[in-house]
Amino acid sequence: MGADAAVVDAVPSAAAAAESGRAAGLMMMLGSALSNQVGAATGALAFPAVGPAGVVAVRQWVAAILLVGITRPRFRSFTRREWLPVFALAAVYATMNITLYTAIDRIGLGLAVTLEFLGPLAVALAASRRRLDLYCAIAAGAAVVVLMRPQPTTDYLGIALGLVAAACWAAYILLNRTLGSRLPSAQGAAAASTVSAIAYLPVGIWILLHHQPSLQYIGYAVVAGVMSSAVPFLVDLVVLRRVPAGFFGLFMSVNPLLAVLVGWIVLDQTLGLIEWLAIAAIVTANTIAAVTRQSRLVLNARR
Repeated sequence: MGADAAVVDAVPSAAAAAESGRAAGLMMMLGSALSNQVGAATGALAFPAVGPAGVVAVRQWVAAILLVGITRPRFRSFTRREWLPVFALAAVYATMNITLYTAIDRIGLGLAVTLEFLGPLAVALAASRRRLDLYCAIAAGAAVVVLMRPQPTTDYLGIALGLVAAACWAAYILLNRTLGSRLPSAQGAAAASTVSAIAYLPVGIWILLHHQPSLQYIGYAVVAGVMSSAVPFLVDLVVLRRVPAGFFGLFMSVNPLLAVLVGWIVLDQTLGLIEWLAIAAIVTANTIAAVTRQSRLVLNARR
């Protein structure tokens, strides 16, 4: 009886521990998402002094230093088959960050991040043949059309740059899958960050020497590198051990909403009702697609 009682007592304890782990994972994901958006907004504060390119350069340098220090990739052991996707991912990093930050400068944090968010949504829907996913894609597409509707204040270049950032995020997801199968841990991401940081050296040095910004603005760019790159990277590594991957992907939907709120609080950027509705449509489309996709995976696993 004593052994049976111990087993019975252990079951609720294990369930409570799992629930506690999920709750901690949820709080960490929220903190990671908030850190990402606050970092981007802080970087935007340096735009008047060094511009988006200067902020991106410093952010890439900081991210590379931190990621290499954490993962310690063995560069000398990389083969040609491993270096090819590393260079491709580095090009994606460089393009994604400069297009996103320039879009933030032109159309605001909330809209830029929302448009970029279409990247992972497109990857999730591309391989699907379900009618519901088609409806989600149509809803997201209609929201983009609404955001691009002709107005005296419409910044088509900013919107286009946000969409380029979305395409880069989609490529980032696919390339990370490839690197994950060829290199252990996060060595591929650290190597790609290093290559991208090296590519930004001449641009960043020229900007810093030409503009000679104060330490305050350099500090803003450094904070962007830490909060938008290093913190989310480290938190995500821990969180994925606590929560299911499907729930992790679903929670990413909070990023556009957080971006709008952070842009309003930190940068005094406001949106109209139509923009809010368009952002809500994109977030809802991703949420529905993620929830139903996860439910289907669970059902298939039980068969």
